[in-house]
Amino acid sequence: MSLRRTLAATFAAATAVSIAAVPAAAEAPPSTQAIRQLASGLNQAWSIDFLPDGTGVFTQKDARTISKIDKAGKVTTVQTIPGVSVTAEAGLLGIAVSPNYATDQTVFIYYTTSSDNRIAKLKLGQTPTPIVTGIPRGSQYHHGGRIRFGPDGYLYAGTGDGQNGANAQNKNSLGGKVLRVTTDGAAAPGNPFNSRVYSYGHRNVQGLTWANGQLYISDIGSNKLDELNKIEPGKNYGWPTCEGPCNTAGMTNPVKSWPTSSATPSGLAAYKGSLYMASLKGGTYKLDLNGNGGKLWTNLGRTRDATAGPDGQLYTITPGALYVSDGS
Repeated sequence: MSLRRTLAATFAAATAVSIAAVPAAAEAPPSTQAIRQLASGLNQAWSIDFLPDGTGVFTQKDARTISKIDKAGKVTTVQTIPGVSVTAEAGLLGIAVSPNYATDQTVFIYYTTSSDNRIAKLKLGQTPTPIVTGIPRGSQYHHGGRIRFGPDGYLYAGTGDGQNGANAQNKNSLGGKVLRVTTDGAAAPGNPFNSRVYSYGHRNVQGLTWANGQLYISDIGSNKLDELNKIEPGKNYGWPTCEGPCNTAGMTNPVKSWPTSSATPSGLAAYKGSLYMASLKGGTYKLDLNGNGGKLWTNLGRTRDATAGPDGQLYTITPGALYVSDGS
């Protein structure tokens, strides 16, 4: 065999091995090229929402601050919230901009005090006015904290059981629930129990979003299974009797569950037809509405929030930074 034929054969064999070694598309490493850092140096960043002009407003849990971020990534501290208690999971948590911000200039925050978790409203730079108090807090954990305005104009809040599983099944407790309230904190009209409670039987709700008008939440499990749930008013989602799917009468199973060792979900966003679920075990899940899919951006470590921005980008928060992407 000539040298030319020998080299050609060797190249063809190497190419075949190289092609065979490439994993199938479903097993390919997560893409990191479609995401870029917008801001860094943050102190346990937790949640972001947007003013009508596109300016982001976000919370930093441990710093107890609300900050603004412009499209160039410039961060400006607006204010520090007084009376916030910080522990492993407690602090200044969720933020939601009023859908009528152009006229009422109001934002809403969820935060922990020494005695409870609460929701307050404020004009940026001014003192918050509590509108919901008495949400149970644990000594360290299970505070919930995500707030979002729904398509119906009411404010929804995900709460934790305050390290007491019985709270989740007690309809008179605000712990372990999805709450639905007016902008004054009253029970929203049409709530199933004529109270602020919209659904119950949750352990530690961390994400809220709507896809095709349907509410989905993410809920952190104990030591077995985390959950993605489709929320219907008045339904019981099982905790502490059920962690993940079960066959207990009267309890609603999750859409999808994952081992707590791989998920530990946080914020949740609907974006370009998919659900994006942040993960405190690293990366962000890209899912269809049945919960099928896998993780992106595992190189980022813990991701805390995912939010679709008004500029058509997906915003991803980690404890120390804020990123934008096209969701690829």
